[in-house]
Amino acid sequence: MTSSNTSPSLAEALAAGTVVLDGGMSNQLESAGHDLSDELWSARLLAERPDAVAEAHLAYFLAGADVAITASYQATFEGFARRGIGHDEAARLLARSVDLARTAARRAGDAGVARPLWVAASVGPYGAMLADGAEYRGRYGLSVDELERFHRPRMEVLAGAGPDVFALETVPDADEGAALLRAVRGLGVPAWLSYTVDGTHTRAGQPLEEAFALAAEVDEVIAVGVNCCAPQDVEPATEIAARVTGKPVVVYPNSGEAWDAEARAWTGRSRFAAGQVKAWRDAGARLIGGCCRVGPEAIASIRQALASA
Repeated sequence: MTSSNTSPSLAEALAAGTVVLDGGMSNQLESAGHDLSDELWSARLLAERPDAVAEAHLAYFLAGADVAITASYQATFEGFARRGIGHDEAARLLARSVDLARTAARRAGDAGVARPLWVAASVGPYGAMLADGAEYRGRYGLSVDELERFHRPRMEVLAGAGPDVFALETVPDADEGAALLRAVRGLGVPAWLSYTVDGTHTRAGQPLEEAFALAAEVDEVIAVGVNCCAPQDVEPATEIAARVTGKPVVVYPNSGEAWDAEARAWTGRSRFAAGQVKAWRDAGARLIGGCCRVGPEAIASIRQALASA
């Protein structure tokens, strides 16, 4: 069962209760033996191994996720062009990312998953295209207008593929948040806006009160929150997001390990525990999952923890 042939909408589901997000696409693909040491990261497999992307989505649906985030985080016209992939083929691959998540939802239904399932089209930050860790810094030296012009074309293509929602995610900078909020207008697809944070500030250093306030009056935005951050940063950010916007809050932190952009590797130990999700929910989180290094087992634990609360 998918959201294309059932109700409620994701916004209605968030108003009614808590919805479970999936986990990290890249670690699920790597655990299946796929090499992602490439500037395109998981987006490369949209062309080379689309079946692997669908399998990764399916694993999360079967583990208990209600929402699949597409493998388009690092899929941009500019990034594909550097690999010799033209505009038309890049557009086809962007649309394919949504189709693959839909395919996985249908397969989950065939396997007995009867709950509604939704597809979120990932729109990663400008820094993801640079593939140099800039998404953890922000401050690219571009204006809000320039960032809007970067994001809008691929968002138009993704909207045409029919996702249920945009995941405007891992946004390190309130200026880029403002650009994305402009770009989403008029596309006919709701969105959540999710910053990557350091404590109670964006990675670029702006207070989260200011960053979240940008989305408070934007009708297209059905949730605001944080992702790709340390688990301990989630609860205070959730409280701020709920207070400033009055909207449902989305949270999907990393495992707690640290990303070394130069070595393109994770270091440290996991500090992600499913038991934390009750506190996140109590603080206002309604859309809860995991990001980098959080796999299907953790998503299953989140679902169980929420169900038992």
